[in-house]
Amino acid sequence: MKKALKIFGIVILLGIIGIIAIPFLFKGTIQDKVRYLINQHVNAKVDFANIDISLLRSFPQASVVIDDLSVINYAPFEGDTLAYSKRIALDMAVNELFKDATEPISVQKIIIDEANIAIKTDSLSRSNFDISKTEGSQTKETPTEDGGSFTFALEHYEINNGKILYQDDVSKTHLLMTHLNHSGDGSVSGEKVILDTKTSSEVSFGLDDTQYLNKNKVQLDAQLELDLKNQKYSFKENKALINRLPLEFAGYVQTAETYTDVDLSFKTPTSDFKNFLAVVPETYAKNLDGVTTSGDFSIDGLIKGKADDTYIPKMDIKIVSHNASFKYPDLPKGVSNINIDTQIKNDTGLADDTYIQIGNLTFKIDQDTFAAKGSLRNLTQNMIVDMAMQGTLNLAHLDQAYPLELEEKINGIVNANIQTHFDMESLEKEQYQNVKSSGTASISGFSYASEELPNTINIQNADVSFNPQTISLEKMEVTTGKSDLSAKGTIDNLMGFLFAKQDLKGNFDVSSNTFAVNDFMMPETSTSETENTNETATEDETMKIPSFLDATLNFDTQKVIYDNLTLSNAKGTVKIKDETAYLQNVTSNIFDGGLAFNGNVSTKSEVPVFDMALDLSKIDIAQSFNNLELIKGLAPIARALTGDLTTQINLNGKLNSDLTPVLTSLKGKALAEILNAKVSTAKTPLLSELDGKMSFVQLDKLNLKDIKTNLSFEDGNIKVKPFDFEVEGIKITAGGNHSFDQSMSYNLTLDVPAKYFGNEVSGLLSQLSPKEANSATVQLPVGVSGNFTNPKVNLDAQQGIKQFTQNLISKQKDKAKEQLVGQGKKVISDLLGGSKKQTDSTQTKTNTEDTLKNTAKDILGGFLGKKKKKDSTKTGN
Repeated sequence: MKKALKIFGIVILLGIIGIIAIPFLFKGTIQDKVRYLINQHVNAKVDFANIDISLLRSFPQASVVIDDLSVINYAPFEGDTLAYSKRIALDMAVNELFKDATEPISVQKIIIDEANIAIKTDSLSRSNFDISKTEGSQTKETPTEDGGSFTFALEHYEINNGKILYQDDVSKTHLLMTHLNHSGDGSVSGEKVILDTKTSSEVSFGLDDTQYLNKNKVQLDAQLELDLKNQKYSFKENKALINRLPLEFAGYVQTAETYTDVDLSFKTPTSDFKNFLAVVPETYAKNLDGVTTSGDFSIDGLIKGKADDTYIPKMDIKIVSHNASFKYPDLPKGVSNINIDTQIKNDTGLADDTYIQIGNLTFKIDQDTFAAKGSLRNLTQNMIVDMAMQGTLNLAHLDQAYPLELEEKINGIVNANIQTHFDMESLEKEQYQNVKSSGTASISGFSYASEELPNTINIQNADVSFNPQTISLEKMEVTTGKSDLSAKGTIDNLMGFLFAKQDLKGNFDVSSNTFAVNDFMMPETSTSETENTNETATEDETMKIPSFLDATLNFDTQKVIYDNLTLSNAKGTVKIKDETAYLQNVTSNIFDGGLAFNGNVSTKSEVPVFDMALDLSKIDIAQSFNNLELIKGLAPIARALTGDLTTQINLNGKLNSDLTPVLTSLKGKALAEILNAKVSTAKTPLLSELDGKMSFVQLDKLNLKDIKTNLSFEDGNIKVKPFDFEVEGIKITAGGNHSFDQSMSYNLTLDVPAKYFGNEVSGLLSQLSPKEANSATVQLPVGVSGNFTNPKVNLDAQQGIKQFTQNLISKQKDKAKEQLVGQGKKVISDLLGGSKKQTDSTQTKTNTEDTLKNTAKDILGGFLGKKKKKDSTKTGN
């Protein structure tokens, strides 16, 4: 007995050792198998973190777990992830581990966790899932179809928390399934496999820019019969739930070599009108508990026929409701008289012949009724729309009958009676002569309040008429805050804007008695207020000009108020296109003068930019300095001036997020002309400092008139071209540069009458004639640096006097030379032309030479200020 127990113990021990050791012994075989299959069959970059083998995890079967499996595409989808899974677990018989890499492995169970699959087809019909190698690219050792692969005899499979994306740019189809959970249990009945499956997911589906499903919850419990031999897949007992809409369906799908045969039918199990509310996503429908309904709602559909390269299955789907109603328990009003008669149909099997017929669609809220009917045909090619709508809606009743939870409060009554007929191709080609629209629409008593607006917007009335080619805004009266607007105009392509993604084109005339810009701008939140809120503060977003607008706006406003600025009689044109606003021929009265403006503002790039030409005519200097930041930056010294200014400014540069100029980015030029101005030195430290340094000049008595100067702007610096003006007979030339941070570097030259300097120059002036002495000036250089609030003035009077002295000596030299030359010319003239009778007497010639020498000595002696002494060592002649 002991021996038997000992042998049994040894067997158990060996078994345990085997169970532990086998995964290590055969791990390489499985890894080789996976890599073999990848290398032989897949044209993509496939990788995994690890393969773990265990005989204990799923005993008595072997368990293989693959971690972080990824499939990355090569060109033309370079770098795209086709598939990824966090974990794949396979259960199989232990003997499968002993097979060669070229032999098939049979799998009984598979579990896939957090799979992410993205299936894409681009506009050139290239698919990212087409990654299998062609026969020619495989090696000679590639196994046959019966070998070298995994085979599945599944008893159970799961997909947990998966995500599947299907995107086809050719058909413009977009399907996204998130939070996908799917499981199935299989059994074999003869040659057929029966699968009991359960599926849940959130589904979004769009076709040709129309979103049919948006995160709708879908559940499906389906029993599938798989006839693998005949490739026929039948739906036995099936129940689906779309949001909360129940559907039952039956039928089959069978694939053949050249076509697919489809025969499916589906319907709602009941006709309760709650089925309709269940189609609406829960986010919008809210809690249906306690909602009372009457009437019916049903969906009944049939899809049957062959699908191939030419045909699709025929279909007939009816959506019907008769005299239905619903009311939420917590709302004062309900929706009644609901009738729906819609059919989606295809009688020929040709995709182009699919159409939607809306025979009758009506509803009523309180006393307001709405009705529509029409059709959508030729859906897959050039869709043809034929619709008619008529009714009245009181906007204030919407959230009283349906739980919309609007953040904004709206009121107003809308009346519409509109008919339209058009095709999409005409819209895309802007052939609006093919658009047939007629009817009218109006809104009255409309009000709109939002936290994003400082005041409620009120529309007293607005009337719109629909014509075959245009839509006319007959009138619109709007008020908000202090502002009022009256507008009329035309919209050229409303249908193209709504259905063909075109820019909205139109022309409008707008007039206003008062337009206050602040009525449309929210005040900035202070730092303390932001810190006290629970929300995290975010950076301001840049204001954007709408990209969809292509409009012209002609305006005439009696008064425009912007902060502390008031413009009167403002007129002009604004053209908006391609995220750019072009302002043309804008004129207004401002600062007791005139304003003319042309320019543009563009928000198309990441950083907004502007370019403008501004003409300010005869404006009051003091008012413009106190109210215009630009004038403060261009001419800070204007603070000390009272009078009138005319200037033409050409500027371009960048804009901040609130569309104010970035001063350091400005480039351009300006011509400034002071028509008549007086100076108050006490208003600016610079002039006070200059006034103290130059006692001989009284700047407060300065009267500037008709002074012009040119300015240029570059990277925040303003360069002032030298210009001249006079103060009490003193000519001043000024020029230099400063920046918007108020730093400066200027040079002034003052031509000061020499008589102002008294004894310092009186000796020099005595050598001049009275006329010359009275007009003589001393040039004083003045350097100005620092900044406008703390200026540094460098005035060197001695340097000016020294230069004046040198200039006076230079003039005396020049005068002496002129005398020398003049007397020499006279002597020569006397010799050559003084007498017509010439003499060749030697005595006459000698006298003439002596006269020239003596005259030159006298002039040079006076020029040099002394006479040259005679050399005692030499004898004179």
